[in-house]
Amino acid sequence: METFNMQDFILRLSIQLPGFILAVSCHEAAHAYVALKFGDDTAKRQGRLTLNPAAHYTPFGTILFPLLGAVLGGTMFGWARPVPVDARRFKNIRKSIFWVSFAGPGANIILSILSAFFYVILVTKVSPTFYLYEPFLGMLKASITINCILAVFNLIPFPPLDGSKMVSSFLNYENQRKFEDLQKYGFVFLLLLWFTNLFSYLLFPAILIANGFIRLFYVMLS
Repeated sequence: METFNMQDFILRLSIQLPGFILAVSCHEAAHAYVALKFGDDTAKRQGRLTLNPAAHYTPFGTILFPLLGAVLGGTMFGWARPVPVDARRFKNIRKSIFWVSFAGPGANIILSILSAFFYVILVTKVSPTFYLYEPFLGMLKASITINCILAVFNLIPFPPLDGSKMVSSFLNYENQRKFEDLQKYGFVFLLLLWFTNLFSYLLFPAILIANGFIRLFYVMLS
């Protein structure tokens, strides 16, 4: 059994934490922003239309669970407090729910692409002798991975994840109710997903895409 190394833990935390905090904050702020664009200002009135992590954090999902991932030597993973959405304020409920639900994972996809872009900028345009070269490289690589994981995870069509709401927007009322009833098995499903290799298989295409963007930016910027 490996001995816990505090120095490695602090290094891993300092490299991954900026990307993780930005990822979950942008995820929730994007939900709030798109909801506002479709006519629901509930999240804005409650102070959730912001990138300030203090407005979005939840003790378990944003602090304890990610710290556990860092302690175990893996990638930080977690979630923030879901933004409130009042669908009665939408003019076109189905369309609005779909895009509001996609906004969070969409923000993570954009962040992953931007991180890949700046990663390549750093590698191709900045000297390795720059004293913050290695830390910045590690932070950008962690941001690519974290945002890929969050995007893929939240797009899984199982309640209460964002992907389930996107699917639900295409269903009639009766089928919506039946589909949403699956939420009572949500925690068991998430545990099964997380502690088996199933999520690794789901994540594999996202990592390939992220690496594809890195290669594309290399070609463009080299």
